[in-house]
Amino acid sequence: MFFGLDAALIVTLMAIGLGAGFLAGLLGIGGGMVLVPCLVFILGKQGVSGDLAIKMGIATAMATILFTSLSSVRAHHKRGAIRWPIVRGIAPGIVVGGLLAGAGAFAMLKGQAIGLFFAVFVGYSAWRMFKGATKTAGVRNGVHGFWGLSAVGTGIGFISGLVGAGGGFLSVPYMSRCNVPIHQAVATSAALGFPIAIANVLGYTVSGWSIANTTPGSWGYFYLPALVLIAMCSVMTAPLGAKVAHGLNVAALKKVFALLLASLAAYMLYKSVQGA
Repeated sequence: MFFGLDAALIVTLMAIGLGAGFLAGLLGIGGGMVLVPCLVFILGKQGVSGDLAIKMGIATAMATILFTSLSSVRAHHKRGAIRWPIVRGIAPGIVVGGLLAGAGAFAMLKGQAIGLFFAVFVGYSAWRMFKGATKTAGVRNGVHGFWGLSAVGTGIGFISGLVGAGGGFLSVPYMSRCNVPIHQAVATSAALGFPIAIANVLGYTVSGWSIANTTPGSWGYFYLPALVLIAMCSVMTAPLGAKVAHGLNVAALKKVFALLLASLAAYMLYKSVQGA
């Protein structure tokens, strides 16, 4: 069996990957907010302590975004929807913020504290999505200049590193407020997922270098069986999600997804309060 996993777990991880990839392409979210609670649950069943399971779930989810983002970006780029000047402006700050989170704060904070932050942030994001906050009318005529974009990028990279997400819940609302059309904002957010993932994965690698392997297939903060299976499946469905995004009014879907996020946030809150 693959890394000693039974068939049921392999199928479960593949199904999670298919769903996460589709959502990444559809909503520009990277899939991390769905993956983290699922991985925390699975790792707990594998005997990983709760505090470490939270960190491993976040790091592994972020690592899958390396592959998912490339797949969805390719589909969005073919449609000419990505605002590359915005990507180039925000990316340097994202790298700085991601490294600060992955190599610094992630190592210093306990998994319980990170889990609480995840629950609060995802719960707030779910509320914003349900209320349609990402469709708020633009209040700026265009994005900020170099220093403004650098600050925005640093914040996005840092927060994404603590929740294992691709940053779409921050970058899409920001771009919408700057009068970037929603489909372009989603596509550009998907492109930002790659530098977010690169920076944070490097940070997690450094901070988790001395972590002892706690379950077969683990390396530092990464759970390799889940990473391989989820990444393999997510790259197949991310382009489909991107294609659907350009021909679908996703307002109703976002409300349904917001309810799912709220339930996942509640689960992470429970795990954190219980000491995971």
